[in-house]
This record gives sequence, structure tokens and C-alpha cells, in this order.
Amino acid sequence: MNLDIQCEELSDSRWTELLPLIQQYEVVRLDDCGLTEVRCKDISSALRVNSSLTELSLGTNELGDGGVHLVLQGLQSPTCKIQKLSLQNCSLTEAGCGALPGLLRSLPTLQELHLSNNPLGDAGLQLLCEGLLDPKCQLEKLQLEYCNLTAASCEPLAAVLRATQKLKELVLSNNDIGEAGIRTLCRGLADSACQLETLKLENCGLTAANCKDLCGILAAQASLRELDLGSNALSDAGVTDLCPGLLSPGSQLRTLWLWECEVTTSGCRDLCRVLRAKETLKELSLAGNHLGDEGAQLLCESLLQPSCQLEMLWVKSCSLTAACCPHFGTVLARNKRLLELQLSSNKLGDAGVQELCRGLRQPGCVLRALWLGDCDVSNSGCGGLAALLLANQSLRELDLSNNCMGDPGVLQLLGSLEQPGCALEQLVLYDIYWTEEVEDRLRALERSKPSLRVIS
Repeated sequence: MNLDIQCEELSDSRWTELLPLIQQYEVVRLDDCGLTEVRCKDISSALRVNSSLTELSLGTNELGDGGVHLVLQGLQSPTCKIQKLSLQNCSLTEAGCGALPGLLRSLPTLQELHLSNNPLGDAGLQLLCEGLLDPKCQLEKLQLEYCNLTAASCEPLAAVLRATQKLKELVLSNNDIGEAGIRTLCRGLADSACQLETLKLENCGLTAANCKDLCGILAAQASLRELDLGSNALSDAGVTDLCPGLLSPGSQLRTLWLWECEVTTSGCRDLCRVLRAKETLKELSLAGNHLGDEGAQLLCESLLQPSCQLEMLWVKSCSLTAACCPHFGTVLARNKRLLELQLSSNKLGDAGVQELCRGLRQPGCVLRALWLGDCDVSNSGCGGLAALLLANQSLRELDLSNNCMGDPGVLQLLGSLEQPGCALEQLVLYDIYWTEEVEDRLRALERSKPSLRVIS
């Protein structure tokens, strides 16, 4: 049984009601509930007698080092079988990390530890690594986003990677690790038998120089399925150095995140070689890069190749215009694998959206999710979208947020959504404004069609 409460200030009487449940439920989630060290004494006592607990999440509570220490004490009961522990944003500092080695040593069942958004610092990370190096530790997933880590943390982490074969997911995004730190981390991976599947290094200060190191990892780590490098200044030169690793027979990467990496048409050309050659690659984000219509055309040409197996493409904020939409329209009509396309924050306009609709109306279209937020779609563009909703039977989610449409456009969409033949399940309309009359009709539609959600 699950106890799942979020964003609720717990009164004393409510807390008294919950304590017996904390003592017996398998999953306990009390995120952002105003918990402090005072409540942790009760939590610790409850955890000691709960032999069924498999997951505990206390994220976004001001527990502090003292509160976290009490919680960890409660988990070190001989009967504890916890598998997942989430303590993100709990004000845990270096001073509180001394209890982590004992926890990891005494809980061989623990597989996931989430400590993001805590100022652990390099000294706190060093203490954590002492626990990770213990042979009794069986941890598989470790999340350390926004933990004030620097390059100094990478040698202890590299030692862990060399020593363990269990770790499958490592999240280090949003730490100032820098070029030297990433190089140290890559050396640790290169020397290890670790079967890492997910590595997230978004906004970590990587440079183009690191891409040669990562190229070697991609070639050697056949287990790696997801690599997140967004918000790093890799540039086209870095992408060029990364691609040989992506193309190597040893690489089995499924998801590649390169958003806001200073990639242009030139880097896009290199990535298209990967799309055409690697059938394992299923998800690619190039959002926030200046690809332009030329880069979009290169991507579309690759998506039309039978060898390209991509299922999800994000090209949000990529300086695209209506000129690239005929190419995307052709892809939507002919590609039988692409399921999600994110085109938001590009100036496609009504003319561009009409080209997309032309492809989406073709009988063979398989796309399930399309994002067109902030694409300069007006009331005039809604007619084609309304017709599309009746003709297309694959599309399940459509985002039209932050476009310049009002009652006339929304009413056209409503006319199609009200028809039994419309298969759409979710329409997102953030920052679109309409009258009370249209609002009433929208809510009536949701009541009459429970399978549909209109989010605004």
C-alpha cells in the first residue's frame, strides 16, 4: 500500500493520523509537507517497526542534518528492506554526510539514492563515496544534481566507478565539474567494469575538448543507453569528435540529449550520419541550438531513410521557419517510426502549420505527440488543425500553448474535439485566452468525454 502526500502542511492531528500508516505502508512519500527535524523523531520510530517499507521519499522538507540523521537511524533496523530513498532538497550538508557510509553498508537492499539539491560539497561527496566503495553496498542509481560539486569530487567518483559493477545510473547535472573533472570521470569509466546505463552531465561545464574523452566511453561502454550533455558549450567541433564514438559498433546508445550545446548546421550534418547508421538511437534533443531551416532539412532527409529508427525528436527553439515545414510534413506522412515531435518556439506561422497538417492527414501517419507552442499560430491556422483532429487517428497529444489565437480558433478546435471520431487525449493551451462562454463549453466537453484532458 502507498502513502503519497505532496504539498500539504500537516497539522498535529493529521500527523497523528499518518504515523500508524508510516509504520506499515510499503511506499511512503511525504514531499513538500513542511516536515522539520522535530517530525523526524516520529518518522525514525515509525521506520524502525516498518518491515514492509520499500520506498521512502521526504523531498523538499527542511529536515537539516539532524533530521536526516534521525531518518537514517530509523532505516538501519535489521528488518529494513528499503530499495529507494529520496532526500532531495532536504538541507543536507557535508556535516550530515557522515551517516551515509553506515547506511550504505547496512542496507544491501538499497538500490536508489536521490540526494539532489543538497549542498553536500566535495567533502560530503567524499564521505558518500566511502559508503559506495563498501562491498556490501548494492546501489544501482545515484542522483546528485545541484550538490555544489566541483572537479575535486571526480576522483572519488572515478574510484567508485572503477570498483563497482552495480552502478547503472549516475546523475551529476548542474554541478561545476568542468573540463578537468569530466576528464577524470571518463578515465574512471574507461578503466572500469561498471555497467553504467545512464550518465547525466547537463550544465557541468563540459567543453569541446571533453568530447574526445566521451567518444572513447561511447565506444567502450556497450551498456550505456542514455547520455545527457545539454547546456554545455560543446560546439560543432565537439559534436564532430563525439560522433565516431556514437558510430562505433560498441555503442548501443538509445537517448542523446544535446540541447543548448552551440550546435549549428555543420554539427547537425555530423549527427545525421549517426541517425542514418545507428538503428539503436531512438531519442534525440537538439533544442536551443541554431540549426536553422538547413539543419532541419538535413534531419528530415535522415528521418526518411529506412535505417533511421528515431522515435522522438526535439528541435524546440532552433531558429526554424515555415520553409522547413514541407520537409517535416513529408516525414510525418512517410516515416513509420517517429512518435513525438517537439517544434515549439519556432516561427512556423499558419503557413508552416498547414504544411505539417498536410503530412499528418495522410493515412500512414503514426505520430502520437506534437508540440507547437509559441509557433505564431493564429485563429486562421486553427481550421487546418481542426480538420486534422478528425482525419488523424494516431495523434494523442497536441500542445498549442502561447500562440496568438482566441475564441474563433479555440471554437474551431472544439468543434472537432466534440466529435466521437476525434482520438486526441490531451490538448495543452497554456497562455491562450478565451471568454467565459468558451470556458463553459470546454468544461462541458471534458465532462462528456472523460478520455480527453484540456490543460490551460
